[in-house]
This record gives sequence, C-alpha cells and structure tokens, in this order.
Amino acid sequence: MENLPNCPECNSEYTYEDGNLLVCPECAHEWSADATEKAEEANAVRDSNGNILTDGDTVTVIKDLKVKGYLTAIKLGTKVKNIRLIDGDLNAGHDIDCKIDGFGAMKLKSEFVKKI
Repeated sequence: MENLPNCPECNSEYTYEDGNLLVCPECAHEWSADATEKAEEANAVRDSNGNILTDGDTVTVIKDLKVKGYLTAIKLGTKVKNIRLIDGDLNAGHDIDCKIDGFGAMKLKSEFVKKI
C-alpha cells in the first residue's frame, strides 16, 4: 500500500485514490495529487538564490546583519549549521531558527542566507 498524503481540509489520514483524484472519506474533499505537490513546493522556504531549504541544512549569511542588543553584527559569510525551519513569524517574517557561534539562538529570514 502506498503512502498517500493526509486530507488538506481536515487532515484525515484515511484518504484513497479514485482515478486521478484523491478523496477524503470523512469530509468528502477531492483534490488531485499534482495539486498537492505544487502546493507543497509553493509553500517551501527558499534561500536568496531560490534553492529549497530543509531542516538540517547548512547556510551562509549573504550580508552583514545588525543584531539588536549586540555591539557587533553577524558578518557576511558566517556559516550557520543545522538550521530548523519554522512557520514564519507574521510580524517579522523570520522562518529559520538556528544557533550562531558567538550570538546564540537566533531567528533569521531566508532571504539573507544561501544554501551551501
């Protein structure tokens, strides 16, 4: 049995295929598998060059970033290992959670990093 995605409407795990469509028996929602793949790709977090980022990636900072409360900035070229993607903070747009040597735990915007 293949692994089908959960229903995008009610998150039910009991989806099944009906021809080219996927169907949820609990809420009767129907969608195409292609639409699911396109939606996942559209929601993906991308770096400054358009590469898709995933948890555990290593990235580098592409410009000096001033940090409130610190005398020094995060310098261009700083390597950040083992990032964790988070749902973007609505106010600030930060979508990467990481730990930077010399600064500690921090949230970054994906537009200021590039994947290594």
